[in-house]
Order: sequence, then structure tokens, then C-alpha cells
Amino acid sequence: MELALHFMNFTLPGGSKAIGPTLAATAQAAEEAGCSTFTMMDHWFQMEQFATAQDPMLEGYTSLGFVAGKTERMTLSLMVTGVTYRHPGLLAKIVTTLDVVSGGRAMLGIGAAWYEREHLALGVPYPPIAERFERLEETLQICNQMWSDNDGPYDGKYYHLAETLCHPEPVQQPRPKILIGGGGERKTLKLVARYADACNLFALGIPEVKRKLDILAEHCDNEGRDMATIKKTMNYAGDPTADVDSFLTEMEAYAKLGIAMVDVRNQTPDPVATAKALGAIVPRLAQIGPS
Repeated sequence: MELALHFMNFTLPGGSKAIGPTLAATAQAAEEAGCSTFTMMDHWFQMEQFATAQDPMLEGYTSLGFVAGKTERMTLSLMVTGVTYRHPGLLAKIVTTLDVVSGGRAMLGIGAAWYEREHLALGVPYPPIAERFERLEETLQICNQMWSDNDGPYDGKYYHLAETLCHPEPVQQPRPKILIGGGGERKTLKLVARYADACNLFALGIPEVKRKLDILAEHCDNEGRDMATIKKTMNYAGDPTADVDSFLTEMEAYAKLGIAMVDVRNQTPDPVATAKALGAIVPRLAQIGPS
């Protein structure tokens, strides 16, 4: 099983001036610890479930471009891009840019978006959930077309592109990997089966994750998709360093379900120390795999 670090807490000693150096040092420590992936949020206000909307929050893709210049090996992704925040053609160019400057390490993590307050506060349209999912599917189609040899038009219900030019092409071929975040059973997991290289679920317990994966398997059958071609990943809210043995035992159970990567969070004011501590976990976690 792989370990990813999710950088989500920007309330750090030293204020704004400390954020950039701390982000760089954390990413470098995570790579040194053996983390396969480094993820960040796509939010404009800090989540109120974690802190307050007034707490610091950086724009995600700018931050990942900065991290790309400080690292060499880790996959870089937002967990996950809100579909409402960027026009799809521009999003494809943004992810392509990250892929090029990082030497082929970008992944498009994407979802239907949910944080209504930041939309309304910043003047971003916040359509109903059904429309957001329709826009998500069109965005996935557009990104795939942008990353193909088809430079022609795209004419959807919501998006109309006269040309789908994307030059330079991504370093990864045929395209960067696509991860769809969320466990929605009727729409999200169906889109995973249809378009994604990876899914990302919340670690809601073994029975619930198994149920979600069983539903994904049904969607894959309906789509004629081999579920084995989808990487199963999971977002873990706890502190893996608090009790390493207990964490690894829990991960063994998830691995038996097919979970191949767990994304853990930096929640403390010292994310560099958190990242360094993961170095004791990664080798042991790497020995865990599906039974």
C-alpha cells in the first residue's frame, strides 16, 4: 500500500511568510519519507469543519506548481479539483502545465464541488447538484479530448469549445491519470467506472468501504470496465503516527478490500515533523497488499 500526504493546514507559526518555506520543506520531507503522492485541497476559504473560513488557504494549482519545483518523484494532485472553479479547457491546460513542469507527475483529481459559502462569497456560480454532476461529466469528456489527437470542437449542454488545442502535450502519455473523489453511489461511482483511473473514498470503516467498492464493481460491470484497472485510494482522517501498529493493522483490513493508497493529513502546526514521522510508516505500509 502507498502513502500520500495531504497538506491542508496553513495556520502555521510565523504567519504568511512562513507558509511557502514550510510547504516546500513538508513536501521535501514527505518525498524523503517515501510518500508516493502529495495532495492539496481545492478551496479558497479554509473548511469550516476543520477551522474557520478566515484561516489561511492557498490556491491549489499555484501551490502544486511551487511544490513541483521543490520535489522530484511524487505525484502531485488536488484532492480534489472543484468542477465549478475553472472552465474545463483551461483546467486541462492547467493540469498539462503542471505535468510538463513536474516532468510528468501531475494527476487530475476532480469532483463535483460542495463548499457553497466560498462560491457565493467570491461570486462563483453554484448550480444545483444535478447540474454540477452534468458539468463534471462534460469536463471529463473535454479533458480527455484535450489530451487526445482530436483538436476539433466540443459541443455539450454547458460547454462549447471551438477548438480543443493543448500544446505542449502532457509528458505522461496518453494523458495524466484521472482520479474522481467521493463515494456518491448513483453518480460519482458511475463516473469513476466510466472515466477514471482512480477513485478516492473516505475511510468510513471496513463495512462501508466494502459496500462502496461493491457498488463501484456493479457500475464497472454495467460499463464493461475491468474494475482492476481502477486504483482504489482512501482519505484517512486520523493521525497514523499516534499508534503506528494500530494504523497498520487497520490498513491491512482496507488493503484486503483492494485499497492501494491511503492519503493522510497534516493537521498540526508542524507539518514538517509530521512528514518526517511518516518515514517510519512507509516501509511497513509498502509490505501490505491485497490478499
